[in-house]
Amino acid sequence: MLQQILSDMFIQPELLAELNEEQKQILFFKMREEQIRRWREREAQLEKEEAARVKAKKVSGKTLSWMKGLDEDVWVWVMGEHPEDKPYDQICDEIMGERAALQAQREAEELRAMKEAELEKRFSGLEQVVLSEQEVQRRRAEEELKALELEERRKAEEELRRLEQERKQQIYISLKEVQSSKHTPEEEEDKEWKNTLQKSKAADMRRRSLAKQTIEDHRRRSVKALERGRVEAMTKAFGSTNLTTPPKPKPRNSSGAISRKGGMRRSVTTSCRDHIIRWFKEEQLPLRAGFQRDQSRIASWFHGIISREQAEALLNEGEPGDFLVRVSERIFGYVLSYRSSEGVKHLLIDASESCYMLLGDQIRFSSLTELLEYHQVEPLSSSGAEEYLRRACGQKAAAPDYAELFI
Repeated sequence: MLQQILSDMFIQPELLAELNEEQKQILFFKMREEQIRRWREREAQLEKEEAARVKAKKVSGKTLSWMKGLDEDVWVWVMGEHPEDKPYDQICDEIMGERAALQAQREAEELRAMKEAELEKRFSGLEQVVLSEQEVQRRRAEEELKALELEERRKAEEELRRLEQERKQQIYISLKEVQSSKHTPEEEEDKEWKNTLQKSKAADMRRRSLAKQTIEDHRRRSVKALERGRVEAMTKAFGSTNLTTPPKPKPRNSSGAISRKGGMRRSVTTSCRDHIIRWFKEEQLPLRAGFQRDQSRIASWFHGIISREQAEALLNEGEPGDFLVRVSERIFGYVLSYRSSEGVKHLLIDASESCYMLLGDQIRFSSLTELLEYHQVEPLSSSGAEEYLRRACGQKAAAPDYAELFI
Protein backbone atom coordinates (compact mmCIF):
# COMPACT_ATOMS: atom_id res chain seq x y z
CA MET A 1 0.00 0.00 0.00
CA LEU A 2 2.79 2.40 0.91
CA GLN A 3 4.66 1.52 -2.32
CA GLN A 4 1.52 2.22 -4.34
CA ILE A 5 1.09 5.63 -2.68
CA LEU A 6 4.75 6.54 -3.31
CA SER A 7 4.48 5.34 -6.91
CA ASP A 8 1.43 7.52 -7.61
CA MET A 9 2.57 10.34 -5.23
CA PHE A 10 -1.11 10.70 -4.34
CA ILE A 11 -3.32 9.51 -1.51
CA GLN A 12 -7.08 9.49 -1.52
CA PRO A 13 -8.68 11.98 0.93
CA GLU A 14 -10.77 9.15 2.37
CA LEU A 15 -7.63 7.11 3.01
CA LEU A 16 -5.86 10.12 4.52
CA ALA A 17 -8.73 10.56 6.96
CA GLU A 18 -7.99 7.08 8.37
CA LEU A 19 -4.43 8.08 9.39
CA ASN A 20 -3.48 9.61 12.71
CA GLU A 21 -1.02 12.49 13.04
CA GLU A 22 2.03 10.24 13.48
CA GLN A 23 1.19 8.18 10.39
CA LYS A 24 0.60 11.35 8.40
CA GLN A 25 4.05 12.68 9.37
CA ILE A 26 5.74 9.41 8.44
CA LEU A 27 3.89 9.36 5.11
CA PHE A 28 5.02 12.95 4.48
CA PHE A 29 8.68 12.04 5.05
CA LYS A 30 8.39 8.99 2.78
CA MET A 31 6.84 11.08 -0.02
CA ARG A 32 9.49 13.78 0.46
CA GLU A 33 12.29 11.22 0.17
CA GLU A 34 10.70 9.85 -3.00
CA GLN A 35 10.52 13.38 -4.47
CA ILE A 36 14.21 13.96 -3.73
CA ARG A 37 15.16 10.61 -5.29
CA ARG A 38 13.20 11.38 -8.46
CA TRP A 39 14.68 14.86 -8.64
CA ARG A 40 18.23 13.50 -8.43
CA GLU A 41 17.52 10.96 -11.16
CA ARG A 42 16.07 13.67 -13.39
CA GLU A 43 19.05 15.96 -12.77
CA ALA A 44 21.50 13.16 -13.66
CA GLN A 45 19.55 12.43 -16.85
CA LEU A 46 19.55 16.10 -17.83
CA GLU A 47 23.31 16.32 -17.29
CA LYS A 48 23.84 13.32 -19.55
CA GLU A 49 21.63 14.82 -22.25
CA GLU A 50 23.38 18.19 -21.97
CA ALA A 51 26.80 16.54 -22.28
CA ALA A 52 25.63 14.66 -25.39
CA ARG A 53 24.47 17.88 -27.07
CA VAL A 54 27.71 19.78 -26.49
CA LYS A 55 29.72 20.11 -29.71
CA ALA A 56 33.26 21.27 -30.28
CA LYS A 57 33.33 25.01 -30.88
CA LYS A 58 35.59 26.79 -33.34
CA VAL A 59 38.83 28.06 -31.86
CA SER A 60 38.81 31.88 -31.84
CA GLY A 61 41.35 34.47 -30.84
CA LYS A 62 39.49 35.21 -27.59
CA THR A 63 39.32 32.62 -24.85
CA LEU A 64 38.06 32.58 -21.30
CA SER A 65 39.50 30.41 -18.55
CA TRP A 66 38.47 30.15 -14.92
CA MET A 67 40.87 29.96 -12.02
CA LYS A 68 40.51 26.68 -10.14
CA GLY A 69 41.15 25.83 -6.52
CA LEU A 70 42.72 22.80 -4.85
CA ASP A 71 39.53 20.80 -5.37
CA GLU A 72 39.73 21.36 -9.16
CA ASP A 73 36.54 23.41 -8.97
CA VAL A 74 36.07 27.02 -10.06
CA TRP A 75 37.72 29.30 -7.47
CA VAL A 76 35.25 31.73 -5.94
CA TRP A 77 36.10 34.53 -3.54
CA VAL A 78 33.34 35.80 -1.26
CA MET A 79 34.08 39.17 0.29
CA GLY A 80 34.24 38.94 4.07
CA GLU A 81 35.09 35.25 4.42
CA HIS A 82 38.89 35.63 4.26
CA PRO A 83 40.61 36.64 7.54
CA GLU A 84 42.39 39.55 5.81
CA ASP A 85 39.21 40.98 4.28
CA LYS A 86 38.16 44.31 5.70
CA PRO A 87 34.69 44.78 7.20
CA TYR A 88 32.04 46.33 5.01
CA ASP A 89 31.76 49.45 7.18
CA GLN A 90 35.53 50.03 7.07
CA ILE A 91 35.58 49.70 3.27
CA CYS A 92 32.72 52.21 2.99
CA ASP A 93 34.51 54.65 5.32
CA GLU A 94 37.71 54.43 3.28
CA ILE A 95 35.85 55.00 -0.01
CA MET A 96 34.00 58.00 1.41
CA GLY A 97 37.25 59.39 2.85
CA GLU A 98 38.97 59.12 -0.56
CA ARG A 99 36.03 60.80 -2.30
CA ALA A 100 36.02 63.64 0.26
CA ALA A 101 39.82 64.14 -0.07
CA LEU A 102 39.64 64.28 -3.89
CA GLN A 103 36.77 66.74 -3.93
CA ALA A 104 38.39 68.95 -1.29
CA GLN A 105 41.68 68.85 -3.24
CA ARG A 106 39.94 69.95 -6.45
CA GLU A 107 38.23 72.82 -4.66
CA ALA A 108 41.54 73.83 -3.03
CA GLU A 109 43.28 73.88 -6.44
CA GLU A 110 40.58 76.13 -7.84
CA LEU A 111 40.83 78.47 -4.84
CA ARG A 112 44.63 78.47 -5.07
CA ALA A 113 44.46 79.48 -8.73
CA MET A 114 42.11 82.34 -7.84
CA LYS A 115 44.46 83.54 -5.09
CA GLU A 116 47.44 83.40 -7.44
CA ALA A 117 45.65 85.50 -9.98
CA GLU A 118 44.58 88.02 -7.36
CA LEU A 119 48.08 88.32 -5.89
CA GLU A 120 49.69 88.73 -9.29
CA LYS A 121 47.24 91.46 -10.22
CA ARG A 122 47.71 93.23 -6.91
CA PHE A 123 51.50 93.18 -6.77
CA SER A 124 51.94 93.91 -10.43
CA GLY A 125 50.21 97.28 -9.83
CA LEU A 126 52.42 98.00 -6.84
CA GLU A 127 55.49 97.15 -8.87
CA GLN A 128 54.54 99.72 -11.46
CA VAL A 129 54.28 102.39 -8.73
CA VAL A 130 57.65 101.47 -7.27
CA LEU A 131 59.29 101.59 -10.68
CA SER A 132 58.11 105.14 -11.14
CA GLU A 133 59.94 106.33 -7.98
CA GLN A 134 63.48 107.23 -7.69
CA GLU A 135 66.12 104.68 -8.54
CA VAL A 136 67.56 104.89 -5.05
CA GLN A 137 64.42 103.66 -3.41
CA ARG A 138 63.61 101.12 -6.12
CA ARG A 139 65.78 98.30 -4.78
CA ARG A 140 64.63 98.69 -1.19
CA ALA A 141 61.02 98.84 -2.21
CA GLU A 142 61.53 95.78 -4.41
CA GLU A 143 62.90 93.78 -1.48
CA GLU A 144 60.05 94.84 0.77
CA LEU A 145 57.61 93.96 -1.96
CA LYS A 146 59.08 90.48 -2.32
CA ALA A 147 58.99 89.92 1.43
CA LEU A 148 55.40 91.09 1.58
CA GLU A 149 54.50 88.86 -1.35
CA LEU A 150 56.07 85.84 0.36
CA GLU A 151 54.20 86.56 3.57
CA GLU A 152 50.91 86.94 1.70
CA ARG A 153 51.52 83.69 -0.15
CA ARG A 154 52.28 81.85 3.09
CA LYS A 155 49.09 83.13 4.71
CA ALA A 156 47.08 82.25 1.61
CA GLU A 157 48.56 78.70 1.58
CA GLU A 158 47.67 78.18 5.25
CA GLU A 159 44.14 79.43 4.64
CA LEU A 160 43.76 77.04 1.71
CA ARG A 161 44.93 74.11 3.81
CA ARG A 162 42.49 75.00 6.57
CA LEU A 163 39.61 75.35 4.11
CA GLU A 164 40.56 72.05 2.46
CA GLN A 165 40.48 70.17 5.77
CA GLU A 166 37.14 71.71 6.77
CA ARG A 167 35.63 70.90 3.37
CA LYS A 168 36.92 67.34 3.52
CA GLN A 169 35.32 66.84 6.93
CA GLN A 170 32.01 68.33 5.75
CA ILE A 171 31.88 66.10 2.65
CA TYR A 172 32.71 62.98 4.70
CA ILE A 173 29.95 63.74 7.23
CA SER A 174 27.37 64.34 4.49
CA LEU A 175 28.30 61.08 2.73
CA LYS A 176 28.08 59.21 6.03
CA GLU A 177 24.60 60.60 6.71
CA VAL A 178 23.41 59.64 3.24
CA GLN A 179 24.88 56.16 3.66
CA SER A 180 23.16 55.63 7.03
CA SER A 181 19.78 57.06 5.89
CA LYS A 182 19.20 54.69 2.96
CA HIS A 183 19.94 51.17 1.85
CA THR A 184 20.75 50.10 -1.66
CA PRO A 185 18.59 47.48 -3.43
CA GLU A 186 21.49 45.05 -3.18
CA GLU A 187 21.60 45.45 0.61
CA GLU A 188 17.83 44.99 0.90
CA GLU A 189 17.98 41.87 -1.27
CA ASP A 190 20.92 40.50 0.74
CA LYS A 191 19.06 41.10 4.00
CA GLU A 192 15.93 39.36 2.72
CA TRP A 193 17.98 36.44 1.44
CA LYS A 194 19.68 36.00 4.82
CA ASN A 195 16.30 35.97 6.61
CA THR A 196 14.96 33.36 4.17
CA LEU A 197 18.10 31.27 4.60
CA GLN A 198 17.80 31.34 8.38
CA LYS A 199 14.13 30.26 8.22
CA SER A 200 14.98 27.46 5.78
CA LYS A 201 17.80 26.20 8.01
CA ALA A 202 15.51 26.22 11.05
CA ALA A 203 12.83 24.26 9.14
CA ASP A 204 15.43 21.72 7.95
CA MET A 205 16.67 21.25 11.52
CA ARG A 206 13.10 20.62 12.73
CA ARG A 207 12.48 18.08 9.97
CA ARG A 208 15.80 16.29 10.61
CA SER A 209 15.08 16.14 14.34
CA LEU A 210 11.60 14.70 13.78
CA ALA A 211 12.88 12.14 11.26
CA LYS A 212 15.71 11.10 13.60
CA GLN A 213 13.29 10.72 16.49
CA THR A 214 10.95 8.57 14.38
CA ILE A 215 13.80 6.29 13.25
CA GLU A 216 15.08 5.88 16.83
CA ASP A 217 11.56 5.05 18.06
CA HIS A 218 11.10 2.42 15.35
CA ARG A 219 14.51 0.89 16.16
CA ARG A 220 13.68 0.80 19.86
CA ARG A 221 10.32 -0.84 19.27
CA SER A 222 11.85 -3.42 16.91
CA VAL A 223 14.51 -4.39 19.49
CA LYS A 224 11.88 -4.74 22.20
CA ALA A 225 9.74 -6.89 19.93
CA LEU A 226 12.66 -9.24 19.28
CA GLU A 227 13.41 -9.46 23.00
CA ARG A 228 9.84 -10.39 23.88
CA GLY A 229 9.62 -12.90 21.06
CA ARG A 230 6.47 -11.31 19.63
CA VAL A 231 7.69 -11.02 16.02
CA GLU A 232 8.13 -14.32 14.15
CA ALA A 233 9.79 -15.02 10.84
CA MET A 234 7.66 -14.47 7.76
CA THR A 235 8.02 -18.18 6.85
CA LYS A 236 5.88 -19.08 9.89
CA ALA A 237 2.21 -18.31 9.34
CA PHE A 238 1.04 -19.00 12.90
CA GLY A 239 2.59 -19.85 16.26
CA SER A 240 1.55 -23.53 16.36
CA THR A 241 3.83 -26.03 14.59
CA ASN A 242 1.10 -28.61 13.91
CA LEU A 243 -0.84 -26.30 11.61
CA THR A 244 -0.43 -26.20 7.88
CA THR A 245 1.03 -23.14 6.23
CA PRO A 246 -1.77 -20.98 4.74
CA PRO A 247 -1.70 -20.31 1.02
CA LYS A 248 0.15 -17.25 -0.17
CA PRO A 249 -1.75 -14.38 -1.82
CA LYS A 250 -1.69 -14.17 -5.58
CA PRO A 251 1.34 -12.33 -7.01
CA ARG A 252 1.03 -8.71 -8.01
CA ASN A 253 1.84 -7.37 -11.42
CA SER A 254 4.21 -4.47 -12.08
CA SER A 255 1.45 -1.85 -12.15
CA GLY A 256 0.41 -2.46 -8.53
CA ALA A 257 -2.93 -4.15 -9.44
CA ILE A 258 -3.92 -7.80 -8.85
CA SER A 259 -5.51 -9.95 -11.54
CA ARG A 260 -8.78 -11.39 -10.22
CA LYS A 261 -11.00 -14.21 -11.39
CA GLY A 262 -13.46 -13.09 -13.99
CA GLY A 263 -11.19 -10.32 -15.22
CA MET A 264 -11.53 -8.07 -12.13
CA ARG A 265 -8.53 -5.90 -11.24
CA ARG A 266 -8.09 -3.81 -8.13
CA SER A 267 -5.73 -1.26 -6.62
CA VAL A 268 -5.15 -0.49 -2.93
CA THR A 269 -8.21 1.77 -2.76
CA THR A 270 -11.79 1.12 -3.77
CA SER A 271 -15.25 2.36 -3.00
CA CYS A 272 -17.16 -0.82 -3.89
CA ARG A 273 -18.31 -2.95 -0.94
CA ASP A 274 -18.58 -6.05 -3.12
CA HIS A 275 -14.92 -5.75 -4.14
CA ILE A 276 -13.84 -5.56 -0.48
CA ILE A 277 -15.90 -8.64 0.41
CA ARG A 278 -14.43 -10.53 -2.54
CA TRP A 279 -10.89 -9.48 -1.54
CA PHE A 280 -11.41 -10.71 2.02
CA LYS A 281 -12.80 -14.08 0.94
CA GLU A 282 -10.13 -14.78 -1.69
CA GLU A 283 -7.03 -13.44 0.09
CA GLN A 284 -7.63 -12.95 3.82
CA LEU A 285 -9.87 -15.88 4.65
CA PRO A 286 -7.22 -18.46 3.55
CA LEU A 287 -4.80 -16.66 5.90
CA ARG A 288 -7.35 -17.03 8.75
CA ALA A 289 -7.45 -13.28 9.23
CA GLY A 290 -9.68 -12.28 12.14
CA PHE A 291 -9.37 -15.65 13.89
CA GLN A 292 -7.89 -16.41 17.27
CA ARG A 293 -4.33 -17.74 17.48
CA ASP A 294 -5.52 -21.37 17.67
CA GLN A 295 -7.87 -20.75 14.69
CA SER A 296 -10.73 -22.36 16.56
CA ARG A 297 -13.12 -19.46 16.09
CA ILE A 298 -13.37 -15.80 15.11
CA ALA A 299 -11.71 -13.40 17.55
CA SER A 300 -13.87 -11.24 19.78
CA TRP A 301 -12.17 -8.04 18.58
CA PHE A 302 -12.92 -8.70 14.88
CA HIS A 303 -15.68 -6.70 13.15
CA GLY A 304 -16.87 -6.56 9.60
CA ILE A 305 -17.19 -3.64 7.19
CA ILE A 306 -18.48 -1.05 9.63
CA SER A 307 -18.12 2.70 9.37
CA ARG A 308 -15.96 5.02 11.46
CA GLU A 309 -19.06 6.31 13.26
CA GLN A 310 -20.26 2.79 14.14
CA ALA A 311 -16.87 1.91 15.60
CA GLU A 312 -16.82 5.09 17.69
CA ALA A 313 -20.33 4.34 18.96
CA LEU A 314 -19.21 0.88 20.14
CA LEU A 315 -16.06 2.20 21.84
CA ASN A 316 -17.67 5.24 23.49
CA GLU A 317 -19.51 2.92 25.86
CA GLY A 318 -16.24 1.39 27.15
CA GLU A 319 -13.09 2.53 28.92
CA PRO A 320 -9.65 3.70 27.74
CA GLY A 321 -7.80 0.75 26.22
CA ASP A 322 -10.84 -0.86 24.58
CA PHE A 323 -10.22 -1.74 20.95
CA LEU A 324 -11.58 -3.47 17.86
CA VAL A 325 -10.37 -4.28 14.34
CA ARG A 326 -12.71 -3.54 11.44
CA VAL A 327 -12.48 -4.08 7.71
CA SER A 328 -12.01 -0.71 6.02
CA GLU A 329 -14.80 0.66 3.85
CA ARG A 330 -12.44 2.30 1.36
CA ILE A 331 -9.25 0.22 1.09
CA PHE A 332 -8.18 -3.40 0.98
CA GLY A 333 -7.02 -3.42 4.57
CA TYR A 334 -8.07 -3.01 8.19
CA VAL A 335 -8.49 -0.22 10.72
CA LEU A 336 -7.53 -0.52 14.39
CA SER A 337 -9.97 1.60 16.41
CA TYR A 338 -9.27 2.12 20.10
CA ARG A 339 -10.32 4.43 22.87
CA SER A 340 -7.74 6.64 24.55
CA SER A 341 -7.95 9.28 27.25
CA GLU A 342 -8.44 11.87 24.49
CA GLY A 343 -11.21 9.99 22.66
CA VAL A 344 -11.51 7.33 19.97
CA LYS A 345 -8.55 7.04 17.58
CA HIS A 346 -8.11 5.08 14.33
CA LEU A 347 -4.93 3.52 12.91
CA LEU A 348 -4.71 2.06 9.41
CA ILE A 349 -3.35 -1.53 9.12
CA ASP A 350 -1.54 -2.36 5.88
CA ALA A 351 -2.26 -5.92 4.67
CA SER A 352 -0.88 -5.67 1.13
CA GLU A 353 2.37 -7.69 1.49
CA SER A 354 1.25 -11.00 3.04
CA CYS A 355 1.80 -9.47 6.47
CA TYR A 356 0.22 -6.92 8.78
CA MET A 357 1.68 -3.65 10.07
CA LEU A 358 0.52 -0.20 11.05
CA LEU A 359 0.92 2.15 8.12
CA GLY A 360 4.34 3.84 8.37
CA ASP A 361 5.61 1.37 10.98
CA GLN A 362 8.64 -0.88 10.42
CA ILE A 363 7.49 -3.92 12.45
CA ARG A 364 5.71 -6.61 10.45
CA PHE A 365 3.49 -9.35 11.88
CA SER A 366 2.30 -12.59 10.33
CA SER A 367 -1.21 -12.21 11.77
CA LEU A 368 -3.54 -9.62 13.22
CA THR A 369 -3.44 -11.48 16.54
CA GLU A 370 0.32 -10.98 16.87
CA LEU A 371 -0.02 -7.28 16.09
CA LEU A 372 -2.66 -6.80 18.80
CA GLU A 373 -0.76 -8.87 21.39
CA TYR A 374 2.39 -6.85 20.72
CA HIS A 375 0.63 -3.54 21.37
CA GLN A 376 -0.86 -4.86 24.58
CA VAL A 377 2.64 -4.56 26.07
CA GLU A 378 4.14 -1.89 23.80
CA PRO A 379 2.66 1.60 23.25
CA LEU A 380 0.81 2.31 20.03
CA SER A 381 2.35 5.74 19.50
CA SER A 382 6.09 6.36 19.01
CA SER A 383 5.68 9.94 20.22
CA GLY A 384 5.94 8.90 23.85
CA ALA A 385 2.21 8.62 24.71
CA GLU A 386 1.60 5.55 26.90
CA GLU A 387 -1.39 4.08 25.01
CA TYR A 388 -1.90 0.32 25.15
CA LEU A 389 -4.59 -2.11 24.03
CA ARG A 390 -6.44 -3.46 27.07
CA ARG A 391 -9.79 -5.13 26.33
CA ALA A 392 -11.42 -6.27 23.10
CA CYS A 393 -14.73 -4.70 22.13
CA GLY A 394 -17.02 -7.45 20.84
CA GLN A 395 -20.36 -7.59 19.05
CA LYS A 396 -23.31 -5.70 20.49
CA ALA A 397 -26.12 -6.74 18.12
CA ALA A 398 -27.68 -10.19 17.91
CA ALA A 399 -26.40 -10.79 14.36
CA PRO A 400 -22.60 -10.29 13.98
CA ASP A 401 -21.57 -7.51 11.61
CA TYR A 402 -19.02 -9.77 9.88
CA ALA A 403 -21.55 -12.35 8.71
CA GLU A 404 -21.35 -11.28 5.04
CA LEU A 405 -17.58 -11.92 5.00
CA PHE A 406 -17.91 -15.62 5.88
CA ILE A 407 -21.13 -16.60 4.08
